[in-house]
Amino acid sequence: MLRRTFLVSAAAFAASPLWAANGTPYQSGLVEKELKAGKTVFLDFYTDWCSTCRSQAKTIAALMDANKDYEKNISFIAVDWDQHANSELSRRLNIPRRSTLVVLKGDKELGRIVAGTRKKDIKALMDTALAAAASA
Repeated sequence: MLRRTFLVSAAAFAASPLWAANGTPYQSGLVEKELKAGKTVFLDFYTDWCSTCRSQAKTIAALMDANKDYEKNISFIAVDWDQHANSELSRRLNIPRRSTLVVLKGDKELGRIVAGTRKKDIKALMDTALAAAASA
């Protein structure tokens, strides 16, 4: 009985929104469209099975809940690494792996975190994006 309860609980937890990436699902041309519109873009290269990605997504969601200005001013785009690892976007930005977070504004990369999960680092990257969005 305990094993069944554990398995059901684990499956429900894995399917919870905290484990999902934050942002609009990536489609070809979306990043360019957002940048051309003058928006600051926060890219989250993730996979569903990556524990580092889940940790990053949980931190990003908590920071977004704590400060609604992030969501209001930054275009968050979730790029599924399993689908887009070899995409033109990944190649152009030289994305080395899943669990990579990147902030773009115009034709410039403003910051990047690769496989980092520290809240202060992710907050600093999101604050960089927010400052860039405010300077528009």
